[in-house]
Amino acid sequence: MSFRRIQVSEVASYVLTVGAVVLAWQMATQPIIQRAPVEIAIRIAPESPLVLRRAAEAELAAGRVDDAAALGREALGHSPFDVRALRVIGLTEARAERRDRADEILTLAGNWSLRDDPAHAWLVEHRLRRGDYASAFAHADTLARRREDIHPQLFRLFTVAAAEDPQRVLPVLTSLLAARPPWRSTFLSSLYDANGGLQVVASLAVLLQSSRAPLSTAELQEFYSQMMGRGQIEAIKTVRTRLNRPRTDTAVTNGGFDDQTAPEPFQWSLIQKAGAVAQVIEDDTDRGNPALRVEYDGYATAIMARQQTFLSGGRYSLRTQSRTEAGEPTGRMEWTITCAPGGDRLASVPAVPATGAGNNAWVKSTVEFSVSTACPAQWLELRGLPLDRRAPMVVWFDRIAITPLDPTRNER
Repeated sequence: MSFRRIQVSEVASYVLTVGAVVLAWQMATQPIIQRAPVEIAIRIAPESPLVLRRAAEAELAAGRVDDAAALGREALGHSPFDVRALRVIGLTEARAERRDRADEILTLAGNWSLRDDPAHAWLVEHRLRRGDYASAFAHADTLARRREDIHPQLFRLFTVAAAEDPQRVLPVLTSLLAARPPWRSTFLSSLYDANGGLQVVASLAVLLQSSRAPLSTAELQEFYSQMMGRGQIEAIKTVRTRLNRPRTDTAVTNGGFDDQTAPEPFQWSLIQKAGAVAQVIEDDTDRGNPALRVEYDGYATAIMARQQTFLSGGRYSLRTQSRTEAGEPTGRMEWTITCAPGGDRLASVPAVPATGAGNNAWVKSTVEFSVSTACPAQWLELRGLPLDRRAPMVVWFDRIAITPLDPTRNER
């Protein structure tokens, strides 16, 4: 009995020793299999799926297509779900001009792994050749989500396709962007400096409006600002009218300071600097009513608030309301309307009129002015009128409006 125990013990010890040796050998050879030159690795582990696949990739890179195909199939035989081996086989089929067979194999590889970039890159190119934009862009999206380094190439692909074949490409691209991929805003920004990109981004802005993901306020703000900087005023007017963002039935956007969703330059741009601070907060005499509160030292040169307007040629009236909280602001601020571009002044009115009304009383300011057809856009601004001494003041503003004096003419 003790002899049998000794035999079992010795056998167990032997088995464990052999197992330890095998494990050690595997641990020692694994780095060689993964990183050593292929010709060395294949001598050490000629049946390793990893080594066979590496050898297949090396043969394909060297242009030895038949050898690459044989090694790829052998690797796949040892490891049936090796995506990279499957991809090598697919690419060898493509090199042999059996593109339909290659499409089947590489589509399977792409479906198995969203991370196999070469498979998806080939599918993008192949589907584009067939005019299958939906499938090509779907694979391009897979690449764009992972590879920021190839964004320029992919974005150029999207832009050129949309510019040259807008009827077929723009709906596909809109659907892709409506899913809010992480590269969406970067792509939209890239369009402003791309050949043909301005028309593409304008079309996408309109098409996305009826999708589940319209342009965000930040994206629309960039569109308006970029287009304004390039003098594309008519394009802005067209897109704004189609989107109705901001509303086109009023000349002054957010004149009551209760809507912060509108994009600049139609939204108020407010100053925050030494000597002049403008902010929209709740009116301390009328809870629940937001208004513009301006702190001004009477010395700094500043445009406290401004926004873009699109007024057609004609006669208009600018109306504002103000309330003095502290100081003597009369004659120290004014509302102005100037032409853009050009800067010609169309109107100005004291922001706080000398009415004799006490502090905390709302008073109105009104001025009439004309806009010529040669002035396609305007700036409405609240300006400080600095003197050579500081005179701190706090003033509230609300209900800013521009209305046409010709009832048959609508402001835009």
